[in-house]
Amino acid sequence: MTIRDVAQAAGVHVSTVSRAFSASHLVKQETRDRVLAVAAELGYQPNETARALTTGRTRNLGLIVSDIANPFFPPLIKAAQAYARVRGYQVFVADTDEDARREEEAIHTLARQVDGVVLVSPRLANDVIAALDGHPPFVLVNRQVTGLSAVLMDVGHGAGLAVDHLAALGHGHLALVGGPRGSWTNAEMRRAAGRAAADHGIRLDVLSPNAPTEQGGITATDAVLRTGATAVIAYNDLVAIGLVEGLDDRGVRVPGDISVVGVDDTVAGRLNRPRLTTVAMPTGPAGRTAVDLLLQMVETETDRPATAQTTLATSLIVRDSTATPGPHAD
Repeated sequence: MTIRDVAQAAGVHVSTVSRAFSASHLVKQETRDRVLAVAAELGYQPNETARALTTGRTRNLGLIVSDIANPFFPPLIKAAQAYARVRGYQVFVADTDEDARREEEAIHTLARQVDGVVLVSPRLANDVIAALDGHPPFVLVNRQVTGLSAVLMDVGHGAGLAVDHLAALGHGHLALVGGPRGSWTNAEMRRAAGRAAADHGIRLDVLSPNAPTEQGGITATDAVLRTGATAVIAYNDLVAIGLVEGLDDRGVRVPGDISVVGVDDTVAGRLNRPRLTTVAMPTGPAGRTAVDLLLQMVETETDRPATAQTTLATSLIVRDSTATPGPHAD
């Protein structure tokens, strides 16, 4: 079966069949559904190699993450892959191991093999990202750079909710265990938590930078204890889990002596004991939205497609790792 057979059976022009597979936003939904149904009935499959030679598109996308072992990333990756597959694209995933140099190498390597790249929680500086020439198109997740499309998770709002929750429990002295230097999420949390703490008239000590890992939380434990804070907000669930472990090793109970709040709402945080109070991040929706924005750019007919920014809501999930201040609180 050829594309001409499908066009004849569907009663449309050959170019309409081509657009139904490669640029669906240019075809009416009713027409696209009819074309795809006829193609399925006839057993037609587009020749991706021939299409790439004709259109200059590979039907591949790149997805770069800073640490694939971090449980924050797999749900985002799965959602992005599933949505890309529905749209007729495959996704190449690259892990940079929290290394900005490897991140830049991955960008340049993938750029030669894909139609567009989703860059998640990048560690590169903004000016380096801005210097990318836009070929292929880029969409950022949890980073704002002028001239580039982005999907942002409102972690600032979540950090504010965490402070509100701890203040309502009676905590008057908090610590914020931040993440890596240059992290957009880290900056947003610090800004929002600082503002919320000031609104409540409570003290906030910021401990940063730290590795965004369980070991990073363990390493930060003594610094947290030196502050005298009765509650801690961690950069992510992994750091929070490391803090709980480090505190337990020192005979400090969570939440009896100190409360701990994570960020991400990962499976690890739900399985931890005590179960983590955490800021839920919309990782699945972020993956789907990022791919959707990227494909709008990939499939546009203009050389300089319009950029877009989408912000997704976060929420606080209260579990077992937070409580009223312990008996020895100041």
